[in-house]
Amino acid sequence: MWSEPLRGASLRAQAMASARVLLLATVAAMPHAAMADNFAAVRYDAGDDTLVVTMQYRGTDPNHLFSLKWGRCKNPPGGGRQIVAEVIDSQWRDAARDDFVTTTRFPLSDLSCRPAKITLRSAPRFYYTIQVPARAGASP
Repeated sequence: MWSEPLRGASLRAQAMASARVLLLATVAAMPHAAMADNFAAVRYDAGDDTLVVTMQYRGTDPNHLFSLKWGRCKNPPGGGRQIVAEVIDSQWRDAARDDFVTTTRFPLSDLSCRPAKITLRSAPRFYYTIQVPARAGASP
């Protein structure tokens, strides 16, 4: 009578342990295709009104292209302006085999949300925020 519940609990524990081992083995065996792009450096170049973004990434091809997908301009209660731009990697599914670094210049001449804090977002946990001034010659 007492052995059945214990036996059932033991089988469940073994099944859970086996599932954990299988999950860990699967993750370890996966190619690292989903490695995230990260920011090596970001700066504003007032000379040509661009963001200069240096990205570190892994892949098989050194020629990844990066673009920005702009969000909405926001005016938070504390003042100032804020805008988020998602950094899009043209080859985000490239197998992560080698390390690469590339620098891209993003023109800001058409960005009307200025002056503003621009937050660049790459992957779920990589962010970089930079303050960008009003356009030269623009009235405040």
